[in-house]
Amino acid sequence: MSYRQSGGPDSYYRPSMMGGFRFFPPFIKFLLISNVAVWLLVDFFLLPFHLYDMPIGGPRGLITYYFALWPLASNFWPWQVFSYMFMHGGFGHLFFNMLALWMFGMELENTWGSRKFAIFYLVCGVGAAFTNLLAAPLLGQGLPTVGASGAVFGVLIAFGMMFPDRPIYIYFLLPIRAKYFITFYFLLELFYGVTGTAEGVAHFAHLGGALVGFVYMLAEMGVIPVRSLWSQLRPGPGDQSTSTDRIFRKPSGSGDVRDAKFYDIDSGKSRGADKESNQEVIDGILDKISKGGYQSLSEEEKRILNEASRKIH
Repeated sequence: MSYRQSGGPDSYYRPSMMGGFRFFPPFIKFLLISNVAVWLLVDFFLLPFHLYDMPIGGPRGLITYYFALWPLASNFWPWQVFSYMFMHGGFGHLFFNMLALWMFGMELENTWGSRKFAIFYLVCGVGAAFTNLLAAPLLGQGLPTVGASGAVFGVLIAFGMMFPDRPIYIYFLLPIRAKYFITFYFLLELFYGVTGTAEGVAHFAHLGGALVGFVYMLAEMGVIPVRSLWSQLRPGPGDQSTSTDRIFRKPSGSGDVRDAKFYDIDSGKSRGADKESNQEVIDGILDKISKGGYQSLSEEEKRILNEASRKIH
């Protein structure tokens, strides 16, 4: 993924489709292959086989019985909050989920890296599962839930928050900004869930995945100070004080002051030096991309580059 400098020293374009950008990044490639493989296995290859007069594949088979997401009072097992994401109720269900995952997740994984994207995807999917488990008894649902839709809805929310003005073409003709398209899609899903229309679709699983993705992104952007709270609550090495003591601790003298920096106020060079230093870091990253491609960057360098890109947009 290459960045090009334009205009002033703080001006950068968004990543182009060159350099280290992958159309099928590793984790999305794994998801596409595994979801298609499970669908073929369950709905085709294992369909003719039986175990004690019970089919192994198919919607009423043993695999669905043990690995789809069942309501808590029915046939629930803990691993189902993960396994249900890799099962689908037909080719159309699978195709549109995987298409949306690839369209909106591709740039997220290229921007974040595979590990971070994988964590985000799985957290949204598990959040969708728990939302559905809570909603199913209230709605009187007794059927199992399958599909990656909850996790994909989380991906949609993340894309809309990171690239709100990116045009999305409806039917490949009508452009609409991502923030409007995804907001409308979310409200439509909420309407279906509340009114009970479009039966047979786990609307609250979709909404749960979207909500978890939204909260995750707020924490990632620093709106919800999760990291600072965690650092305050977590004891440091050799620190035997309680988490409450750490939050309400008062300074106890000069020993608590660390990393003090002094600047020559009269010279007015402190701000300029910081700006110059930041520019040198970014220039170094751009040089590294030109030599080894985007994939040669570390996670920290990718983060710095992404922040520089978002400032300009």
